[in-house]
Amino acid sequence: MRGSNDHLPTDVADSLMTLNHALHKADYTSARRAVNPLTNSSHLDEALALLAEHATSEPQAVELFLEVLDGSGTVRRFAGAALLDHTAVDDVSQDALISIADSVHTYDGRSKVTTWVHSIVRRRVVDHLRRQRATVPLDDGDISPAAHMSSVIATRATVRDALDALPELYRIPVILRDIEGEPYADIAERLNRAEGTVKAQISRGRAMVAARLRHQDGAA
Repeated sequence: MRGSNDHLPTDVADSLMTLNHALHKADYTSARRAVNPLTNSSHLDEALALLAEHATSEPQAVELFLEVLDGSGTVRRFAGAALLDHTAVDDVSQDALISIADSVHTYDGRSKVTTWVHSIVRRRVVDHLRRQRATVPLDDGDISPAAHMSSVIATRATVRDALDALPELYRIPVILRDIEGEPYADIAERLNRAEGTVKAQISRGRAMVAARLRHQDGAA
């Protein structure tokens, strides 16, 4: 665990200690309970840094990292500060979340996690604006991370293990969207969830698949 918690309020320090202990035991039910009070607090960075430490070797830690980060609204807030269009904010937030999942193992603790996240969101904003300005067909390398991940999920047989390992909350919406090709509105009606909730769950699910694929490739 990086640094010391001596400067933190007792309740926050206790939550972080409980989170750290749960992560070391791979007890993600307890880890989720411990991190929940910190998600929308001023101590989000400390919790994310702990999760990032474990994300290198544990896909479930990556998944919890993504849940906490996305649940805090940090990514959308950063995207919304640069873009006015709500659809663009949705797209950039999803692309950023996938990029974060794919590169969380590179986080080295030299800056706050949210500072590192902001740099990724900023790059995805630039990519989005570049695609918007493009007047010629884009190369395969220029498609958005979300579009690429959707294509990977739909076409790669090896992705099924990563998809099957997702919590059901995310797995079913991703399958309905990326494999069965259903519109967001139909998925929301089918699952009796708000359309915005379905979009967020698909976004997180795609990012979790990206993280698991990287873990599988690293273990190969």
